[in-house]
Amino acid sequence: MSDADIVESLGDWKRTHDCGALGEDHLGDEVVLMGWVTTRRDHGGVIFVDLRDRYGMTQVVFNPQHDAESHRKAEYLRNEFVIAIRGVVESRPEGMVNPRLPTGKIEVNCDSLRLLNGSRPVPFHMDDDVDLREETRLKYRYLDLRRPAMQAKLRLRHRCYQKTRQTLDELGFLEVETPFLIRSTPEGARDYLVPSRVNPGMFYALPQSPQTYKQLLMIAGTDRYFQIVKCFRDEDLRADRQPEFTQIDIEMSFIQEDDIMEVAERVTRTLFEEIRGLSLPDPFPRMTHAEAMARFGTDKPDLRFDLELKDAGAAARASEYRIFQSALDDGGQVKGINLKGHSELGRGQIDQLIAYTQEAGAKGLSWIKHLEGGLESSIVKFFPDRSRQLLIEAMSSAPGDLLLLVADKPPQVARVLDALRLELASRFDLIDADAYRAVWITEFPLLEWDPEEDRCAAMHHPFTSPLEADLPLLDDDPLQARARAYDLVINGNEIAGGSIRIFQRSVQAQMFRLLALSEQEVESKFGFLLDALEFGAPPHGGIAFGFDRLVAMLAGESSIREVIAFPKTNRAIGLMESAPGVVDDEQLRDLGIRIRS
Repeated sequence: MSDADIVESLGDWKRTHDCGALGEDHLGDEVVLMGWVTTRRDHGGVIFVDLRDRYGMTQVVFNPQHDAESHRKAEYLRNEFVIAIRGVVESRPEGMVNPRLPTGKIEVNCDSLRLLNGSRPVPFHMDDDVDLREETRLKYRYLDLRRPAMQAKLRLRHRCYQKTRQTLDELGFLEVETPFLIRSTPEGARDYLVPSRVNPGMFYALPQSPQTYKQLLMIAGTDRYFQIVKCFRDEDLRADRQPEFTQIDIEMSFIQEDDIMEVAERVTRTLFEEIRGLSLPDPFPRMTHAEAMARFGTDKPDLRFDLELKDAGAAARASEYRIFQSALDDGGQVKGINLKGHSELGRGQIDQLIAYTQEAGAKGLSWIKHLEGGLESSIVKFFPDRSRQLLIEAMSSAPGDLLLLVADKPPQVARVLDALRLELASRFDLIDADAYRAVWITEFPLLEWDPEEDRCAAMHHPFTSPLEADLPLLDDDPLQARARAYDLVINGNEIAGGSIRIFQRSVQAQMFRLLALSEQEVESKFGFLLDALEFGAPPHGGIAFGFDRLVAMLAGESSIREVIAFPKTNRAIGLMESAPGVVDDEQLRDLGIRIRS
């Protein structure tokens, strides 16, 4: 049989059942199934085919004594051929039941076979246990997505879409679409630019988020808006980033922080309950940004384990240890982690921890063992009795503990100890992989200093409102002002972030001045928003979920590429379709663009 003989028409055949639907209730029924050949086995003249679609798999039997023509065709079948079969549902013979399949008690005895399409030899089997390089999976993503595990992730993502829409609809939100072709505005990352053919020399930008549009919808009286929307950022990538990603975007009018948090918690709890069968606390705990940085060294703390940072500054000041004294004199800190019950670590293991912290940017890592006879370390001799006691109290130490200390400027101490905390939890198996710990981080700094630009930058975005109590600081000490911003963190991952927005033109204009934006730049990029704020803008605020991260967490995956149908690599390349690609000179001429080498 040649390839030209493969393709047959469906004719009047209609699929009666999917490949995961049949069971003992269907015994004796005539059925029509369609799908892909997963395996073909020839057992002494009788051919068995596992037929697969997105719903499951059913065993089909081709017996030459029952139907010689379909058996003859079945000899030609290979993996991933597309076929349609008609037959009768029968019980599998005794000893041939497959308890791993929902359809494992039955098989279909084929009366007629139609070969709908062939397939080249595939680069990998469609089994979930096949070990594949990610590059291979992305190049042949349409095949990778045929695998049952990937189909399950697509179904999970679909359920998340539907449950989100259902929940927000029940809460009175309107789903409103906003434009993809917008004006470029400074929002932190680089924009993806789109040249305009009909307006030569001018460019649209793809939205990093629908931020200004959702604020305009509040000014328009929409009151409660949401959108599950694509966003685009031209930034360095990693496992939880893509150049195009999906957000659940939410905005509300006439509200305070509590109102938005309540909605966000409702969405989150619904998804965890419906998708994973897990109950999250009501309400979620809260922690200020300052507290999170002090206790964990990060604004994304993983609360599934302890290992909190401890301030050993008083003990260090009372010591005679020059490295600690020098750091404190230079405006730095001495903080550490108490690795409880691990004073038995040998020097080789401690040296590995020292090397790890140095890779994380530390100048060094000091260690002290708390033994039954007291403190032991090469630096203990620099600690008089008083400073030793202060250290024990500050670190909540007891015999059997290992104290790990870092001295440096506060931002560096935080970065190093945050990294060390996560490394210790991993090395010593301190994380409950089945636990989910949510926390709101609130009262972020409104601004941060950008040394490269030598000016202030918005910690979140330039439309975030300062705390009312901190409004005077915008004139006196703007870097000390706190924002009405909040992030939802689960297991050390930022799942959602938002803020109460500035809704008065005077405050928004002041914010732009603090960001060193010229009046011309403000008018050019944000004039429409400033104008809108003068037409009865209501108090409003919102939040945006990283939908891909949330789905990945619900799927138990560490990379968002696992839950995106057609993701890019960590170099923003689509291996399957070879994107981005070159365009011809005629297209460039139409756009008035010339490529410089």
